Amino acid sequence: MTDAQRFPTIADKTELEEGDTFAPAFDADGLVPAIVTAAETGEVLMFAYMNDEALDRTIETGEAHFWSRSRKALWRKGETSGNTLRIVEMRVDCDQDVLWLTAEMTGAGACCHTGRVSCFYRRVPFGKAAGRKLVMVHTDRQFDPAEVYGDPSPKTKP
Repeated sequence: MTDAQRFPTIADKTELEEGDTFAPAFDADGLVPAIVTAAETGEVLMFAYMNDEALDRTIETGEAHFWSRSRKALWRKGETSGNTLRIVEMRVDCDQDVLWLTAEMTGAGACCHTGRVSCFYRRVPFGKAAGRKLVMVHTDRQFDPAEVYGDPSPKTKP
């Protein structure tokens, strides 16, 4: 395996699904989705993508690293805010094309760049309430994003 290919590829479906070799199935863009939940509560904190380098660094350091599709750059969660994610456990799904990271938050205890605990802070109504406004689940912010990121835009002010 070369540096360009950090993880093996498994073509045999049975081996991929039942074997003990970690062989993440990266998509055509070289990415694998990663769902992050809080170790303490089980709440979904965030969703992001990892390329092979981000995954390798996450495994090596025990801190969450991701690939930014918009910036086209590797980033370590918390490198600006100080709110890092220490990985407690990492799992891969049956066909190894999605990762689930259980993590402990450090710093202010906020995972979202908006200052909230979770990036999933609004509920989408369904049924009779479908089509109505989003419902806030987490209104409290753990930090002021404008102070942390220097973004004075109204959309990020608490």
